[in-house]
Amino acid sequence: MKKILILILPFLLGGCLYVNDRGIDTRYYNDCKEYYDSMGIYHKTCDENLIEYQDVKDGVKDMYKNTEEFVTQ
Repeated sequence: MKKILILILPFLLGGCLYVNDRGIDTRYYNDCKEYYDSMGIYHKTCDENLIEYQDVKDGVKDMYKNTEEFVTQ
């Protein structure tokens, strides 16, 4: 039963999730607000995605570091 669910789940969620330049979200385009403050410094604030690529990269680095420490002990 679990195998069938695992095979069907990507097809059910295939139309609901989009891959954009920062991660995976339910919207195709990022909602970012870009502005300059009173001192002329550029700011860009974006809504969070469901899965951020940077979070995945940081998690893999931490996992690799913990595994390396475990192996060397």
